[in-house]
Amino acid sequence: MLNYNVLPDYKTRNEIIKKICVKYKFVKHYFAGKSVCGRPVDVLHIGRTTDKVLYCAGFHGSEYLTVLTVLKFFEECAEAMRSGTIVGRYKMSDFLKKKGLTIIPCVNPDGVEIALHGSDAALTYKPLVDKVSDNTDKWKANARGVDINHNFNAGWKELKQREINLNITSPSPTRFGGTHPESEPETRALTNLCRKVPFERAFAFHSQGREIYCSFGKNTPELSYRLAAVFSQASGYRITTPEDIATGGGFKDWFIEYFKKPAFTIEIGLGENPLPLSDFEKEYIIIQNMLCLGVIV
Repeated sequence: MLNYNVLPDYKTRNEIIKKICVKYKFVKHYFAGKSVCGRPVDVLHIGRTTDKVLYCAGFHGSEYLTVLTVLKFFEECAEAMRSGTIVGRYKMSDFLKKKGLTIIPCVNPDGVEIALHGSDAALTYKPLVDKVSDNTDKWKANARGVDINHNFNAGWKELKQREINLNITSPSPTRFGGTHPESEPETRALTNLCRKVPFERAFAFHSQGREIYCSFGKNTPELSYRLAAVFSQASGYRITTPEDIATGGGFKDWFIEYFKKPAFTIEIGLGENPLPLSDFEKEYIIIQNMLCLGVIV
């Protein structure tokens, strides 16, 4: 296994992805699109080409432990397909003959780069970042100050009003949902992929809270609640609902509303973002079986 005790900036992430693709020739690697600053949004796939499950991470810059989570799980599954190793409690090679696993390790590559390396990583948007933030360690938005997880077309107008009520009306390190839904190339990269590929279900990984969100509005499938109960039992995470300012506008919300299929937000870890890298391994162990069950059940 590769070393995941590293900060997953653009360079390191590329190195990890390249090594995975070289080691496991059956991995499919392509791009969903590009970020505001032109950084590619990677997509990796293993297993069946039908009945696919989608795992997405790195929506928020300072939540980069989620990037490590999906990359490590993907490599463990690839190794299981190659050599029959066990992942958590499960022989994932058997299940990946029946389902496919697609991951987007980093939906918001510019945001992660800004959180790790400061405003210089925003390139031509550096002046904007400097203007609105004096602590880029906690940066969540993309390079032009739009929160990707407030930019999806699901309850967007209602969320926008809640933003205005909190005086969030312009580019910001967090919680500004843009001028209209899907205004950002990162958002469009993900929605366009989902419109092209009929994913069976989708997961959005965030931090923190050790929580599972599984519902959004009247289109939430009954299966969502049953699956969430399975994931909760496997991980000890509690099933709950987000606060008002985090309701609507998110990928999970859009996937449920648009496709009427199950989608989940998984909030990994406990503490204050950015969670320390030293937390990663222990938090990964807690959710490893849940990650497996997201593909299996």
